[in-house]
Amino acid sequence: MKFCNSILETIGNTPLVKLHRVTAGLPCPVLAKVEFFNPGNSIKDRMAVKMVEEAEKQGLLKPGGTIIEGTSGNTGMGLALAAVIKGYKCIFTTTDKQSKEKVDILKAVGAEVIVCPTNVEPEDPRSYYSVARRLAQEIPNAFYVNQYDNLANRDAHYEQTGPEIWEQTDGKITHLVVATGTGGTITGAGKFLREKNPNIQVWAIDSYGSLLKKYHETGELDMTEVYPYITEGIGEDFIPQNYDMSVIDHFEKVTDKDGAVMARRISKEEGIFVGYSAGSAVSGLLQLKSKLKPTDLVVVIFHDHGSRYVGKVYNDQWMMERGFLDVKTVKDVVNGRRNQPLVTINQEEKVSEAIVKMKKYDIEHLPVLHNNQIVGAISEGGLFNRLIDDANLKDAQIKQVMQHAFPEVSMDTPIEKLTVYINKENGAVITKDDSGKPHIVTKYDIIQALGS
Repeated sequence: MKFCNSILETIGNTPLVKLHRVTAGLPCPVLAKVEFFNPGNSIKDRMAVKMVEEAEKQGLLKPGGTIIEGTSGNTGMGLALAAVIKGYKCIFTTTDKQSKEKVDILKAVGAEVIVCPTNVEPEDPRSYYSVARRLAQEIPNAFYVNQYDNLANRDAHYEQTGPEIWEQTDGKITHLVVATGTGGTITGAGKFLREKNPNIQVWAIDSYGSLLKKYHETGELDMTEVYPYITEGIGEDFIPQNYDMSVIDHFEKVTDKDGAVMARRISKEEGIFVGYSAGSAVSGLLQLKSKLKPTDLVVVIFHDHGSRYVGKVYNDQWMMERGFLDVKTVKDVVNGRRNQPLVTINQEEKVSEAIVKMKKYDIEHLPVLHNNQIVGAISEGGLFNRLIDDANLKDAQIKQVMQHAFPEVSMDTPIEKLTVYINKENGAVITKDDSGKPHIVTKYDIIQALGS
């Protein structure tokens, strides 16, 4: 029979998948090392188990002990899986910029999670680094993993990830691209590959707001480089001991927006549901296009699964609030009309007066008012059908022939989503700006906006 003795035996041997659409502009093939095939859905499973096993060998982690770590989520998942199988407790600290899904997943596998503020110095007692260290000192029989300075992190990738890539590419890899944080993956895998072929280029993808790139280039620890950023899992505000900067040939910075947008593209265009850092990695690679030639073979690491980011990168509202999603909204339509006044009609007025207004302003839809409140609507098409059946209706009051009021939507509603409201039976929606002033958006407005 073929079976695994525990879930930990399924870690590793993840596939290489060729990318097509998102890398179409590059002169060479690009292969993605899809690490979410690990049981914890990320590359961090590899080094998590390695760090636990090394701690056991050194007597730092004893039976019934508690594993404590500061994590952006993925390392915690790997540690939690190891803890479940090996019988340990887990307490994780994380930052308030991490997605809620990551926190919920850690809790689902039995971990206790403490959320700490992001925008504090690493040495601040409130930082997730400091809280983890303090808990490890206070709790009996506790082991502070410290993935940043624990060299078993990079050893795992030297022993596993690097050899897998070398074997899977038959030694033909020319470039390794990694969106890097703790430094374990890029240093471990990069070191192995460079030992096999010193000509292999190792490129690190960094985030704006991180000091890693400048430190690599100058050796200077410049805290003025550090500022809050949104991208999860990459970049640092200090230099973890797992880094061996001599292994890395180049650092490339990527914006929060470019990483998020590319992650969504990879999912939609390649069918690989990836996390934020994969988007950053591919975006950074595209920025380095001029350094590639047709004979190259690039391997890029896809660290984790998109399910970790459904409340952020894959949430349209979250993306729009940060200006990451280039979609036209109802607000864009309203602003494009240069504050044209809303034409309305009172419910006590006659149908003939509505017809006059429609002709005068060349419009098809009129909101109907009563006491300055919108209570209904009439449309040219609807009136036409009614008048064909009964010409005398032109002398009737609007309230006798009006339809239900047009649906009301918020100003930040994407135009594409208006198809839910605007259809054959209903030709318009109403929206209100920040001052409460109403505006109408019609089917014609949408066609104009989408065509521009």
